[in-house]
Formats: sequence, C-alpha cells, structure tokens
Amino acid sequence: MNPKIAIIPGSNRSASLNRLVANETMRILARTDASVAFLDLADYPLPIYDGDEESGQGIPENASLLARQLMRQDALLLISPEYNRSIPPLLKNTIDWVSRVRKIDGRPVQPFKGLVVGLASASPGRFGGSNGLEALRLVMRALGSEVLTTQCSVANASDAFDAKGALIDDHARLSLEALCESLVDVSRSLSRTAYTD
Repeated sequence: MNPKIAIIPGSNRSASLNRLVANETMRILARTDASVAFLDLADYPLPIYDGDEESGQGIPENASLLARQLMRQDALLLISPEYNRSIPPLLKNTIDWVSRVRKIDGRPVQPFKGLVVGLASASPGRFGGSNGLEALRLVMRALGSEVLTTQCSVANASDAFDAKGALIDDHARLSLEALCESLVDVSRSLSRTAYTD
C-alpha cells in the first residue's frame, strides 16, 4: 500500500524557513513510494474562529475543502514556526476550523482522528522551534491523531540552507530524513480508510 501524505507549512511568508523545510521534505518523500500532497494554507484563507460565526454562517467552505483533502490522507506532516513558544495563529486557526467539520457530503467525519501526524519546525534560534512543536503535539493528540515521537527541529536555520534552499546542516538533514522514514512506515502500517467522493 502506497501511503498518502499531506504536507502543510504553518507559514505563508515567502521567505519562511519552514517553507524551505517543507520543500526539502517534498524532495525526500519523492524518493519513497508515498503519494504526497502539498497543501498551502494561502489557498485556504479562513476568518478567525468564532463560535457565533459558526452558529450563524456555518463552516467556511475552505475549512470543508481542507477537511476533505485531509480525509483522503493516511498521514500529515505539519511544519510550523514557533510564536512565543507556541503555535502560530495561522496554523492554530486552521486546525480549529477544520476540527469543527463534522460532515462531508452528508457523511460523518473527524478529519484528524486516526491521522498519522509528524512534526517539524525551523527557527533562527538554538532550539529550532521545539517548544512550539510541544504545544502542537498536545493539540493534535487531543484531536485523535497518532502523533509520531520522532520530530525534527532545525536550529540556527538562517544558516542551515544553501542559496538554492537545500538543507546543508547534516544533523538537521538526517533528522528530517528519519522523520520522513518514520512517517512513511507508520502511515503504511496504520492506514485509515480513505475518504472517497
């Protein structure tokens, strides 16, 4: 079984270090038998989550579209910057909205339940965004995801890439390769029933 894996960078900045990590991940996973989907949050803009808006307007279409994409996957790799030792608002707001999707085409769904989730981050600091990943780990476990113990934090990330965006820090590259290998292996063994239209 070829695992289906989605990659979501938690930043829309064009110069984001985490988007560089996402690009490296795409290159690594291209060497496996996994089917990989790159989901750019810029393509799924969402309002700030508000319970009153949900009650009055319902779930935004982009949240439902993203939920539909995730339901087709066996695994998800979240590559997130760290804001004040926690999850950046763009990513947290997206997770909050998608977690509220309960039906697709009249069928009950829980987009994150049973999804194998890997975590990665990059930061100019010496901890590589690892504190933010711990906060993200708690959220994804609460939503029923199978969060891998293995993770990748690229420290001193401003100096970790060459001019073409390739990861040149050996420790970080090996860590990212180990995360990708684990993600493929575990998603293959814990494959969930994929949603089909």
